[in-house]
Amino acid sequence: MAKLHSAEQSCDTGTLRIAVLIPCYNEEIAVAQVVVDFRRALPQAAIHVFDNNSSDETVSRALAAGAFVSNVPFRGKGNVIRRMFADIDADIYVMADGDATYHAPSANALIDKLIREQLDMVVGTRQHEMKEAYRSGHELGNKLLTGCVVSIFGGTFTDMLSGYRVFSRRYVKSFPALAHGFETETELTVHALELRMPYGEMVTPYGARLTGSASKLSTYKDGVRILKTIIRLYATERPLMFYSFFSLLSILISVILATPLAITYAETGLVPRFPTAILSTGLFLVSATSFVAGLILEATTLSRREFKRLSYLAIPTTDSLAKSDSCRNIR
Repeated sequence: MAKLHSAEQSCDTGTLRIAVLIPCYNEEIAVAQVVVDFRRALPQAAIHVFDNNSSDETVSRALAAGAFVSNVPFRGKGNVIRRMFADIDADIYVMADGDATYHAPSANALIDKLIREQLDMVVGTRQHEMKEAYRSGHELGNKLLTGCVVSIFGGTFTDMLSGYRVFSRRYVKSFPALAHGFETETELTVHALELRMPYGEMVTPYGARLTGSASKLSTYKDGVRILKTIIRLYATERPLMFYSFFSLLSILISVILATPLAITYAETGLVPRFPTAILSTGLFLVSATSFVAGLILEATTLSRREFKRLSYLAIPTTDSLAKSDSCRNIR
């Protein structure tokens, strides 16, 4: 990663280091306001803008506003988050998009909640008053996808796709960041659920984009990518359930096809539809194979989850910050 501006990676206010991470792509209209707003809300924090190869004046305007700017050449928000989490060292991380839709003054309350309740992630759920701030298609898709994740992985999330989040160091440094694009929010959510991390939500105002600024999110294209990510995570994190579904489906079709053949064979001693018999047998074998594969992968997943959990626990906790009066009141 090429550094466009180098500086100390985080501000140290006593024992608490706060870093504000802002992923950006072609946000020249809004990025300076975002930097200024977070500087005003968190004067003790380091403001980092990670530019994703913008073709406009995003970089120069972020630098002019006083942010530390880095370039991420690989396109996609997931790639940006991977670099942000790897490169920045802090105790508390505040992440928000660079489109000026998230409410910077709410950052203090989000951080207070993270420290006070000893959480690893706090999500700023979006509350909007203007229709143009949150298109109905995006809102419906968010509800459907959030409900899908909650039904599969559990939890109580209500706004899984929010880009406004506060993390502990323990969360950030244990997050694998495998996604490439906007499906990264799904991974952020499932990571907390899979390791049973303490997390929370807090309602925050959500505004419309500034005039002349356009959303990079495609309702259908990115919705499909997020759905594919959910299916992939279901297969990798819940393999026994995932493959058992195909096993059950295969054996049901096999039984349906085999039943009339068995009746005919019992009555006549003949198998008149030999291809159907072969298909039924093949489906039965597929069912057995799927179930065994699910069992093997489940054991592998449990081992991998234990390793991830141990890696997570190896990172120092922020309990000492929670017990410090100076860190309880950071404003």
